[in-house]
This record gives sequence, C-alpha cells and structure tokens, in this order.
Amino acid sequence: MKTTNKILYTMMIASASLGAVSCKSSNAVKGGAIGGAAGGVLGGVIAGKDHTATGVLIGSAIGGTAGAIIGNEMDKAAEELRRDLEGATVERVGEGIKITFDSGLMFAVDDSNLNSNSKENLSELSETLKKYEDTNILVEGHTDATGSDEYNLDLSKRRAYSVEDYLTDLGVEKSRLETAAYGEAQPVATNETEAGRQQNRRVEVAIYANKKMQKMAERGELGQD
Repeated sequence: MKTTNKILYTMMIASASLGAVSCKSSNAVKGGAIGGAAGGVLGGVIAGKDHTATGVLIGSAIGGTAGAIIGNEMDKAAEELRRDLEGATVERVGEGIKITFDSGLMFAVDDSNLNSNSKENLSELSETLKKYEDTNILVEGHTDATGSDEYNLDLSKRRAYSVEDYLTDLGVEKSRLETAAYGEAQPVATNETEAGRQQNRRVEVAIYANKKMQKMAERGELGQD
C-alpha cells in the first residue's frame, strides 16, 4: 500500500480540485485548471466528487426550463449510445452524459494503442457526437494502483490522448475535446481485488451542452427540428 504517495495525491486533489492531472496542449488540463471549451465548467467542479466527469456534468447544468430541454436532447443521445456502444456504461448525469469504457476492452495491458473493439466503439461514438454537434467532450484516463504513481499517470494520459486523437481523426472537432489524466488517484472501487482493479482501469467520457446549445435552449429553439 503506497500510503505516503496516496496521501500526497489526496492533498493535491484537495488543493487543486482536479487531482493529479497531466496536460498535452492548450486544450488539456493544466495545473488544476482546464483550457479550451470546458474551462469555465471545470471551475465549478464540486469538491469531493468521485471523479471529474461527474463534477463537470453537474457543474455545467443550467437548470430550469432550458435545462429540461437540454436534458431531453441528452436523453435521445444517451439512448443512441446505449444501443450502439458495446461493453460501455452510458449514464445520464445532470444535463449531460457520462460514458465509462473498461480499459481492458480498449487497450492491451500496459499499452495505449486502441484495439479493434475500441475503434469500432469510438466510431459509433463519433457519429453521435457529430450529430449532437453543440456539445463539449471531456475524455479522462484512469488506472488501478498496480505500478508506480508516475507510470500510472503517464499511462492514463496516453490512453486519454489516444481516444481524443482517434475521435479527431473521425471528424470530431478538436476544439470540442478536452483530456484529463488521473492515473490511480480517482478509484471507483478497491484496489485490493482484481475485480476492483478492473473497475478502476477505465476511460470516462463526459458529454455536455456548450454555450450555443444552452442559449438555444433558453430561447426555446432547441429540439425544434
């Protein structure tokens, strides 16, 4: 049990609200903040949430009638994703969608190259993202606690970037995408069992309304087609 390192990670999360995060570009998470399209949303992440994807979805909600209209659009998108994504968990959270991919179904052990199954799923995801184009997307990489903190952080970073890059190759606008890497710092289950470690090895994707969609919902123009 890497007690000292885990305490340090906890302190980092408490002080920065975003945990141990690695960056790639101006659109990636930087030093506890995030640049690009999602910057304002991540500033409102609720401390103590299990992971940032959930916090982003809660923090991006505008509520009221407009929020309900956005929710209706996300209901439709989530239904499509549940139908099309094999082996992924699709949840409606707030006024957005959280998708959890088991890393074991996307990558080989200790690898960040997407396998054929993951490419097929991401192809389906890209079609929905292009259909609901007035949304932003956060891609997060997570690992279990096997290996060093530094290695796990780097692996989660490379996996998040692999997903981002492939979605971009499939035609999703790069300006809509953000990436975050947490290594082992945001577990959703115990790392003491193989079943728990498997749950912790994951990629999470948050989909939420951008400012244009929010304004359209406020004017009653969303979902009129």
